[in-house]
Amino acid sequence: MKNSSDNHTHLVKNHMDIIERLLLENKAWAAEKLTDDPKFFKRLSSIQKPDFLWIGCSDSRVPADQITGTQPGEIFVHRNVANLVVKNDLNLLTVLEYAVKYLKVKHVIICGHYGCGGVLAADSNEDFGDIDKWLINIKNVKQTHIKELQKITDKTLQINRLIEINVIEQVKNLAATKIIQDSWKEGTGPTLHGWVYGLKDGIIKNILEMEAPGR
Repeated sequence: MKNSSDNHTHLVKNHMDIIERLLLENKAWAAEKLTDDPKFFKRLSSIQKPDFLWIGCSDSRVPADQITGTQPGEIFVHRNVANLVVKNDLNLLTVLEYAVKYLKVKHVIICGHYGCGGVLAADSNEDFGDIDKWLINIKNVKQTHIKELQKITDKTLQINRLIEINVIEQVKNLAATKIIQDSWKEGTGPTLHGWVYGLKDGIIKNILEMEAPGR
């Protein structure tokens, strides 16, 4: 019978094997890129000028580049639980200001996804500890639109609609930031987009587009 020390050693070895696999996959990927395009990394390292800022969910099933068929250097990415735009989130605001003011992105995309764990958690009555401090933002969205949501009797469809509404509200929050407002006044600001990605079919649903007033 293995003792606890043996079990610990086995676990550590398994974890190291997993990490080693990632490093090996990285080497294979880099080699493939160089085979296809010998100047790929030299070109990529010399400049970053993406047209898009992606504000998406942290969910590992929603990789911005893969679901849009884009390449490294084409999308500037920020991700958090349930793709929220919170006015006092310094992390998001820093990314947004850099993308809009310095990278001059032409589009900002907020992409949620059906089956979002953050939205599902916010819709429940469970206690998630410190996570609830973040989820309150989604709970507030739900409460604002509670009459519309209560008309939907099918729970899955109701959650799907809450996910869509959450994206719409986050686009509105984004438009209200000083960063976006200033950029629109200058006539250089980006177009804002609200999308929802379907985990079951891989299709993105375009639910909202917002440009500078008068554009």
